[in-house]
Amino acid sequence: MAQMNQTTPDNGEMTQQEYSELVAIRRQKLADLQQAGKDPFHITKWPQADFAAEVKESFQDLPEDAAPEDHRQVCMAGRMMSKRVMGKASFADLRDTTGDIQMYVKRDDVGADVYQEFKKFDIGDIVGVRGYVFRTKMGEISVHVTEVVLLSKSLLPLPEKFHGLKDQETRYRQRYVDLIVNPEVRRAFEVRSRFIRYMRRYLDERDYMEVETPVLNTIAGGAAARPFITHHNTLDIDMYMRIATELPLKRLIIGGIDRVYEIGRIFRNEGMDPKHNPEFTTVELYQAYADFHTMMDIAEGILSGAAKEILGTYQVEWQGEQVDLTPGWRRLTMVDAVREYAGVDFAAITDDAEAVAAAKAIGVELADAAEKTWGNALYACFDQKVEEKLVQPTFITMYPVEVSPLTKRSPEDPRLTERFELFICHSELANAYSELNDPIDQRQRFEKQVEQRERGDEETEMMDEDFLTAMEYGMPPTGGMGMGIDRCVMLLTGSTSIRDVILFPTMKPIDKPQAAQKPAAAAAAPAAAVNDAVPAAESGPIDFSEVEIEPLFTEFVDFDTFSKSDFRAVKIKECTAVPKSKKLLKFVLDDGTGTDRVILSGIHEYYEPEELVGKTAIAIVNLPPRKMMGIDSCGMLISAVHQEDGHEGLHLLMVDPHIPAGAKLY
Repeated sequence: MAQMNQTTPDNGEMTQQEYSELVAIRRQKLADLQQAGKDPFHITKWPQADFAAEVKESFQDLPEDAAPEDHRQVCMAGRMMSKRVMGKASFADLRDTTGDIQMYVKRDDVGADVYQEFKKFDIGDIVGVRGYVFRTKMGEISVHVTEVVLLSKSLLPLPEKFHGLKDQETRYRQRYVDLIVNPEVRRAFEVRSRFIRYMRRYLDERDYMEVETPVLNTIAGGAAARPFITHHNTLDIDMYMRIATELPLKRLIIGGIDRVYEIGRIFRNEGMDPKHNPEFTTVELYQAYADFHTMMDIAEGILSGAAKEILGTYQVEWQGEQVDLTPGWRRLTMVDAVREYAGVDFAAITDDAEAVAAAKAIGVELADAAEKTWGNALYACFDQKVEEKLVQPTFITMYPVEVSPLTKRSPEDPRLTERFELFICHSELANAYSELNDPIDQRQRFEKQVEQRERGDEETEMMDEDFLTAMEYGMPPTGGMGMGIDRCVMLLTGSTSIRDVILFPTMKPIDKPQAAQKPAAAAAAPAAAVNDAVPAAESGPIDFSEVEIEPLFTEFVDFDTFSKSDFRAVKIKECTAVPKSKKLLKFVLDDGTGTDRVILSGIHEYYEPEELVGKTAIAIVNLPPRKMMGIDSCGMLISAVHQEDGHEGLHLLMVDPHIPAGAKLY
C-alpha cells in the first residue's frame, strides 16, 4: 500500500510537541548527510533547462506506449510537494516556477543507494532531477527519473497539503510559505508585474521619460497626508519620507523635461484598512502643454488597455460588482454629481452660509478644521453622499479650490479647479490636475494650507519655498496625474484587500515588547501608552499618581431609568478608518442577533484598526441611529476616559473573549 509522506495529521492539527519532533527529525537527517559528506548546501548550481508547464504542454499528445526514441530527456528542479513510496518505486510531485509535474522514481533506474536516500527526502525539499517524459497508465504526463539530487534541505515542515495555509494573518506575515503552498496566490503578483510592464510601455511609447526622485525630503509635499519622520545623523536633521513624487517631478517639467513619470513607493503615516497600506506604489506623470483632459485619456487608456491585454476582456468583477472597463468612461462634474446623487444644486448657491446649511440639511457635516465655505460644503456632500454610489468607471471633475491646492483654477468658475478623480466601485484609483503654474496663486494657496495646519489639520500641505522659486522661473501649462498601482491591481484581480496585492504588507509585530517609558514621556504621548492592548498584569507596574478622574455624579438615577440602557458584549468583526476623518473608526460588530451592527467611534488617536479586530468590547445597543460622516452609527462603544498631566487618556473597554456576543450586562 502506498504511504503518503504527511507532515501533519489528516485534520490539519499539530501539537507543539509533534511539530518540534518533526523539526528535530529533519535536522538530524541534515546532520547525517553532512556526516556522510553529502551536505546539500555545498551544491552551488543545477542545470535547470526544462519546466513543468512547458513539458506538459509539449507532450499533450504523447501516447502511453510511445517508442523510446520519442521520449524527450529533461533536466528539472523544484520543490517536492508530495511523495508516495511504493516499495521499489515511488511517485512524487515536483513544483517549479511554472507549476507541478509528477515524477516516477524507480530503484532500478537510480540505484539502490540513491533510492534509499530519496525515501528519506521530506516534503518541501528542493531537488534536481534528470529523466525522460512519458505518459502513465492514468494518462498523466510525468518524468521517469534517472537521476535525483537533493539540492537544499527543508528544515521546517510545510502546512499539511489538504488544509494548507489558511490563516490570513499568517499568510501575510509569511508570504514565502503562502506562495509555496497556495500557488494560486502568485497570480495576483503576476498580474501586478504585467500591469506595471504594460503601463511603462504605454508611457514610453508616448515619449515619456522615466526618472527617480528622492524618498527622503526636508519638506513633505505634494499631497495632504501625515508623513513618516526619520533622522539624518550626519546632517543632524529630521527628514520626511515622501508622501508623493509630485513636486520634484514638476521641477523637472520646469527644467524642460516635457514628459516625465515615476513609478515609486510612497509612505504615509496613516491608518490601515482593506484599501490602505502605509507604504504603497503609485505612478505620477506630467506632460507640458497638456491639461487634465489629456490625463483622463491616459488613465482610461492604461486601465482599459491593461485589462484587455492581461485578462483578455474589459469585463471584471470587483467588490461584488460587475465592472465594464470598455473605453468611453463617464465624465461628470462634482456639482452635477452632487445634484444627481444627493439632490442639492450647488450651481444655484452662491453664499457660503447657504451652502453649509444645504449640506447640513442632508446630514453632511464639515470637518472641524475646514473653513465653512461653498467649496468645502460641496466637497463634503460629494465625499459623504456621492462617492459610495459610484460603481462603473467615472471621472469626477472640477473640484473646489479649497481641496486642490496644486491645481489650476477653472476659467469659467474660479471657485473650482481643473481636476479629476477616477472612481470605480466606490474607490479612488487616479487623481489628476491641470497643474497650477501661477507662483503667486500657489503661494497664497500654500498659505491657506499653513493656516489650516495651524488649526489642527496635520495632513495639509507644507510651505515649499524652493518649489515656489522654481515656479517663478516659469512653468508651462501642464497636465499631471497620480494613479494608485495597488488599487488598479486589486481591480484587475478582484482582490478585496490591498494586502492581497502587496507581497509584504505592513503588519503589527507579534508579541511586541512594550517599551519602558518615563512618566514625563508617557504624559507627553498618551496615545502611545494606550495603543498596546496589553493586560495590566503583563505590562509591569503602572504609575497612577498623576491621573485625574472626573468627579462622580452626586445625583442619583433610579433603577428603572438605568435598566433601559441595553449594555451588550460585542465581537469586533471588522474595524476600518473612516475616509476623510482623522478621528473616526468604523466597527462592524457581532451583537449576537445574527445581523451585523455598525458603530462609529472617535478613538483613532488611540488605536489602529487592525489591533482591535477579534476583540470583545461593550456597547450600548438601544440608542437611535446617529449620522456620522454620512454613515449610520447604531449604538455606542464604551471607553474609559481620564485626564493625566493635561492630556486625555482613553481605553476602549475590552473584556474576556470567552464572553459570547450578545451577553447582557447587569
